[in-house]
Amino acid sequence: MKFSKYIKDNLYKLIIFAICYIINLLIFWAFKVDKSVIISSSFLYIICFLLILLIPYFRKRKFYTDLLENIRVLDKSYLVLETLMKPEFYEGELLYQALYEINKSMNENVRLIEEHLQDFKEYIEMWIHEVKIPLSTLVLMSNNHKEQFDKKTKLQLKRLENYVDQVLYYARSENAEKDYLIKEIDLSKVIKNVGLKNMDELLENKIDYIVGNVKYKVLTDSKWLEFILGQIVNNSIKYKRDIDNSYIKISVKDEDNKTILIIEDNGIGIKDSDLKQVFDKSFTGENGRSISKSTGMGLFIAKNMCEKLGHKIDIESKYNEYTKVLIKFAKNKYYDVLK
Repeated sequence: MKFSKYIKDNLYKLIIFAICYIINLLIFWAFKVDKSVIISSSFLYIICFLLILLIPYFRKRKFYTDLLENIRVLDKSYLVLETLMKPEFYEGELLYQALYEINKSMNENVRLIEEHLQDFKEYIEMWIHEVKIPLSTLVLMSNNHKEQFDKKTKLQLKRLENYVDQVLYYARSENAEKDYLIKEIDLSKVIKNVGLKNMDELLENKIDYIVGNVKYKVLTDSKWLEFILGQIVNNSIKYKRDIDNSYIKISVKDEDNKTILIIEDNGIGIKDSDLKQVFDKSFTGENGRSISKSTGMGLFIAKNMCEKLGHKIDIESKYNEYTKVLIKFAKNKYYDVLK
């Protein structure tokens, strides 16, 4: 609360005081009051006015200063009311009560919105589970009756299955802590499952799935890690180069405080201008616009889930040469901060 602005806001009081003081002096002079009386009464008059002006300022200053400062430092500024003591001056009481009513109304609206969102999420999850049944049946039929399903049909079924999984995992990712179980898992099993799941597309695109020594154990959730790795492998397949020796190499680098899962391909790579944004929501970049119609959600969900699981994901790339994705797992404590 700035004193200069407070004085400016109370300028009318200064004007009224000056007028009253001049009138008072004229009355004293008219009645030929002794100068010592005029000086002493003027001094008392000014002291009283300053007290009337300054006491409210100091009473209000702490409340308004705390209010503005707490709003500035709080991540959720709407919680500012919880940080303030109820003021002892009437103007502050009115503001405090107004903030309370506004906060109460906002909380009620937020509660209703959250209920509607939760209902919608539950419906989406239920719908996805219902859709996955006939979709899985179609995928099984395409594998068992290959002569009746051409390669393009199988490819579209695979893409549809991947997009349905994306929607399901995205719907769950906001409250993923209710849906994952952190325990020690074998990386080789997850990598093998991802390879088997994408085997048809790897063969169709003539991409070698090269797995090095990955017999390491990490603390994570196997289901969510399999989804994250699947999104990365799908991107590698989608953005392959038209060359004979296309590959996806998966390896593990073991360090003192962390284990690093490395997924590298020799696809078209990512331009430097797009590299910093590949994990942004719905970002497709130049590759997504020119080569395939991408949703831009796969890597966003992957990064979001890595953060929730306590892992760190990074990406390196050189256009028309390679792309390398690194997932870092802390040892002993999965929630350790990694660099």
